Amino acid sequence: MKKARVAFSGAIHEAVEIEGRLKLDDGRIVEEQEVVWLPPVEPRTVFALGLNYADHAAELAFKAPTEPLVFLKGPNTFIGHLGQTFRPSEVANMHYECELAVVIGKQARNVKQEDAYNYVAGYTVANDYAIRDYLENYYRPNLRVKNRDTCTPLGPWLVDAKDIVDPMNLSFRTYVNGKITQEGNTKDMIFSIPTLIEYLSSFMTLDKGDIILTGTPVGVVNVEVGDEVVTEIDNIGRLVNTIVGR
Repeated sequence: MKKARVAFSGAIHEAVEIEGRLKLDDGRIVEEQEVVWLPPVEPRTVFALGLNYADHAAELAFKAPTEPLVFLKGPNTFIGHLGQTFRPSEVANMHYECELAVVIGKQARNVKQEDAYNYVAGYTVANDYAIRDYLENYYRPNLRVKNRDTCTPLGPWLVDAKDIVDPMNLSFRTYVNGKITQEGNTKDMIFSIPTLIEYLSSFMTLDKGDIILTGTPVGVVNVEVGDEVVTEIDNIGRLVNTIVGR
C-alpha cells in the first residue's frame, strides 16, 4: 500500500493512492494536484549516509569508507512532493542526491542483520541536496552542506515494507528538466540496509519514525534556479521538486 500525508482544506490528512487519486482519511477522494504534499512520515531522528556508493566516492575524489559515515539531519530540512527548494545565491555547487529512505517501524536495539527487515515499516524517496561549497571533508559534512531549510524533499509515498520484495535491488534515476542525469541501483550500496540497522542499533536505540537515508551513486550535477528535479525509485515513487531563488 502507498500512503501519504497531505494538507487539504485547512487540515492535515493521511491518504492512500486510489487509481491515481488520493483517498483521504475522512473518505473524500481528491486529485493529487488539489493538495499540498507533506513528507509521508513526520521525521524523528534522521540518519544520512555519506559515500555509501563506491562510484560516488570516486566521483568526489574520496576513498570508499570502511565503516558507515553517518551524520544527522534536522526536521527543518524536509519538504514534500512538488515542493520548492531554495538555492543560496552565493553558492556555486548545489547537487541533488537521489536516495532510498528506510523508515523504522518499531523500537530497535542490538538488532542482528538477519532480523533487520522486521524493524522496517516501509520505504520512500529522498532527494538530499548538498551545498558542496561548504564541504570540509567526508568525515565532517559541514552543517551548511546538509542541513539547509527545504533542502531534503521526501515522498510522495510511504510504501509498506511487505510490498517491496527486495529493497537491495531497486533501480533509481534522476532527471533535471526532463533529461536523465543519474542512474543507479541499491544493490551497489557499500553498506546494505541490514548492515546499517545492525550498526546503528548496536550503540543507540532506533525508534518508530526514525529514517535512514542510504546514500546516492555517481551522477550528481549542479542545479540552478528554475530547474525541475525528479528523483524516482522503481516501485517506490516519483518525487518532483523545483529549485527557486531567495
